[in-house]
Amino acid sequence: MSIYIIGTHNDGKLAEIARVLEPLGVACEKAESLGVYLSEPEETGTTFAENARIKALAAMRESGYPAVGDDSGLVVDALDGRPGVYTARYGGGHDVPFSEKIPLLLAEMEGVPPEKRTARFVCAVCVAYPDGTLISAQGTVEGQIGFVPAGDNGFGFDPIFYIGARSFAEYSDAEKDAVSHRGRALRSLAEKIRQERKE
Repeated sequence: MSIYIIGTHNDGKLAEIARVLEPLGVACEKAESLGVYLSEPEETGTTFAENARIKALAAMRESGYPAVGDDSGLVVDALDGRPGVYTARYGGGHDVPFSEKIPLLLAEMEGVPPEKRTARFVCAVCVAYPDGTLISAQGTVEGQIGFVPAGDNGFGFDPIFYIGARSFAEYSDAEKDAVSHRGRALRSLAEKIRQERKE
């Protein structure tokens, strides 16, 4: 089993990535567990794929290991695609908790009828290897913005992202991994790794 550094400080993302990749033969490690302390690269990309590549390359260069970078976010049609690549920085930056960001987004959606509350979560992942190889994949899940938060599982905007009658925060980990944007992106990435690296 090959060791891959996961280039994130978000424990929720780390857990999701590990749940999907480890059964496929990829040992996911936090850099800190190997004595490497990653910096926070500036996310200057204009797409999720560009930011995932920036994170993967930075983690690989700092650790010397193959590294997985992830960038994901919420794309809301009624908000012209916002918050998009700025999802983590929405509502005042990374340090503002989602317990404050969620009411802000719901306030922006006030008056928008159910049929126009369509949205999607998008996830781009990239693995960067020390030999210069880059492998990328992307996944999307369609849903809509609910009127009230529900559930206590998941993280980020999960409590207001609904698929049918349930929010993502009401899904079990296994249910979410099966349909989520990140689960889809990671399964695609793992298949590409197997094909291109014969791992």
